Amino acid sequence: MSLSSILKIFTPKDKVFYSLFEEVANTVAKMGRLMKDVVSEFDYDKRAALIAKMEDLEHVNDELTHKIFTELGRNFITPFDREDIHYLASSLDDICDYIFASAKKINFYKVNPNDPGIQKMADLIEQGSEQISNAVKELRNMKNMRKITDALVKVNSIENQADDIFDLSIDRLFETEPDAKEVIKKREIYQVMEIVTDKCEDAANVIESIIIKYA
Repeated sequence: MSLSSILKIFTPKDKVFYSLFEEVANTVAKMGRLMKDVVSEFDYDKRAALIAKMEDLEHVNDELTHKIFTELGRNFITPFDREDIHYLASSLDDICDYIFASAKKINFYKVNPNDPGIQKMADLIEQGSEQISNAVKELRNMKNMRKITDALVKVNSIENQADDIFDLSIDRLFETEPDAKEVIKKREIYQVMEIVTDKCEDAANVIESIIIKYA
């Protein structure tokens, strides 16, 4: 085997991993924006069409995540810790899964999304998804550390806001909603939407761990 062939084997596939993560980041941001579109559409059938688009994006993300894991198995040398690559891919996948789950529940339960709690949660999901996308895209060279850290701080703030909105929404729900079924439905939707912001924070924590080690 020639020296060039040996060196090729042990050359980190940075471009592969970074490109895949950037594609995932784009998908995360798209799904966050689509979540906002879903709760802004009050026609059931039109909303269903948006959720179908979201499902397509969720499948795309599953395929990208699988590719990341496949590359992880193929490559001996990686741009950062193998565990961090696995954790980051999994946490980004979780964001997409829970965004899709939130949207599905709105139509499955036939809940009118014109609800203050749902609207505010959707705003935060859109913001959190965008910030995570911004941070992931800066990992390739880590030159703009300020942009990464600002994004991570915003994600943590968004998660705290979501906790507050969840509590206020539950309180309002029990005070103003006479239908017990509606209480159960909306409470579950609030919970799943709040989990999206938790998953954004999980991804932010992984990114923070990566930049501490390699910046």
